[in-house]
Amino acid sequence: MKPNKPMTNKTIADIPRGIKRQKTLLKRGLHPQGISRLIDKKLLVSVGRGVYMTPQTAITENHDLAIANARIPHGTVCLLSALNFHGMTTQIPREVWIAIENRAASPRFSTPPLRIIRLTDPSLNSGIEKHIIEGVDVRIYCPAKTVADCFKFRNKIGLDVAMEALKDYLRLKKGTVDELWHFAKINRVARVIQPYLEASV
Repeated sequence: MKPNKPMTNKTIADIPRGIKRQKTLLKRGLHPQGISRLIDKKLLVSVGRGVYMTPQTAITENHDLAIANARIPHGTVCLLSALNFHGMTTQIPREVWIAIENRAASPRFSTPPLRIIRLTDPSLNSGIEKHIIEGVDVRIYCPAKTVADCFKFRNKIGLDVAMEALKDYLRLKKGTVDELWHFAKINRVARVIQPYLEASV
């Protein structure tokens, strides 16, 4: 197998702005030594092991979500972080809440700080949306799935937060009652949600 050729100045200029995984840069023809040289020249910034950012990247309010998903590609933003992203809470999470497979190894990094939630199918892979944030394809549970998750994990986040999420979901018309009911059944919390839903509609 032939080694990757060094990246030319033209190719460097062609790197899209945003957060990039190392494997993405390797596919573009940049070898590890080339990455180190770009960092030395301040053409790339390391934001975590195997994750880099172009200096021109515009930092958004969802920067930590992008970093977390770049470092955990198969994780999905959930619960308080998903609520905040969808504008359905007054809570400002200090950690990135992210769901991973029940048997997956725990991520070993501290930046950004994480709150890991472990799920199994079908809950793990249901209701996933993809949003481009700072060049990263970020997986985030849709509003209806997020509300259902809040009731499933009400002992972790508080019933008051779940109730607020439900009210905002309906008030802001983030989805339909049928969508919410679908994910409530998947999460096995339909009976839990039902009285709160009936009181809100």
